[in-house]
Amino acid sequence: MRALPKANDICWCGSGKKYKRCHKLATEAIRQGDISPPRIVPDEIDQPLWAGGKDFDRWDEPHVKSPDVISRMRRTGQLAGDTLAYLGTLVRPGVTTEEIDAACHQRAIEVGAYPSPLMYSGTVMPFPKSVCTSVNEVICHGIPDDRPLHDGDIVNFDVTLFKEGVHGDTNATFFVGTVDEASKMLTVVTRDSTMRGIEAAQPGNRLNDIGRAIQEHAEGLGYGVVRDFVGHGIGEQFHTDLQICHYYHPRLTDVIEPGMTFTIEPMITQGSYRARLWSDGWTAVTTDGSRTAQFEHTILVTEDGPEILTTPSDTSNHPFWQL
Repeated sequence: MRALPKANDICWCGSGKKYKRCHKLATEAIRQGDISPPRIVPDEIDQPLWAGGKDFDRWDEPHVKSPDVISRMRRTGQLAGDTLAYLGTLVRPGVTTEEIDAACHQRAIEVGAYPSPLMYSGTVMPFPKSVCTSVNEVICHGIPDDRPLHDGDIVNFDVTLFKEGVHGDTNATFFVGTVDEASKMLTVVTRDSTMRGIEAAQPGNRLNDIGRAIQEHAEGLGYGVVRDFVGHGIGEQFHTDLQICHYYHPRLTDVIEPGMTFTIEPMITQGSYRARLWSDGWTAVTTDGSRTAQFEHTILVTEDGPEILTTPSDTSNHPFWQL
């Protein structure tokens, strides 16, 4: 795992500046801004059990889905992919993550979907926004606020939609303006690690084969793989009890079967893979301030191998296919 430079070392990004005058400042700049109240979803849109911040009970959802559930997940997954690709077109310096949240919420309403993160229960408070926006050293679950994106930032949008009684979950990392080569390489390695994990989701393999493929690729190139957050089963519930580690876990030996649906969403870091949580109970950041990137797709296992359910209609503006 690569170590971050000391304050007076030349920054790894190639700028020629000392680290303390370059990316050390950039990573220290992430602070939570003002958060506006949750947005309203019209009553006529089908809403999950936690809508309005209500408590809800989980149930034992089958890991292998019925043809009907799979059909609905294909439609909802593509809507989620289209929404994420649309948000990517809005990325530029000066845009706030609050504006991204507003755009995500509006797009969800327009297609008759509920933005799944909205008011999802947490340890401190329900998630108050319609999309997760994670900038630079934020690993995941960043809450949209009034902080503008800056030239050189990288930002991840995590979009999940609920429609026809099922969820589609996907995310991608986008560049804000001109991004340094080290951040570009981090993002490419994360995309490639995600793809290797997807390719390992073959019927007959074990779930830990997915994590093995991701870990071997990312760590082999000197990057870290976050352990604290994992992929998950998905379907009529946002999260089922199926866990997908992005590192090799010796006890995760469940056999991958056709009809399974789950997410693969590795978080890859430039430095330490360890995380700490902000007081909001949601925002997770790297302990050393190093940058991190993530991609995610909802996957269906078929007899012929994995099928990505969250591919957008147009992939031309989506970094997963364009990096």
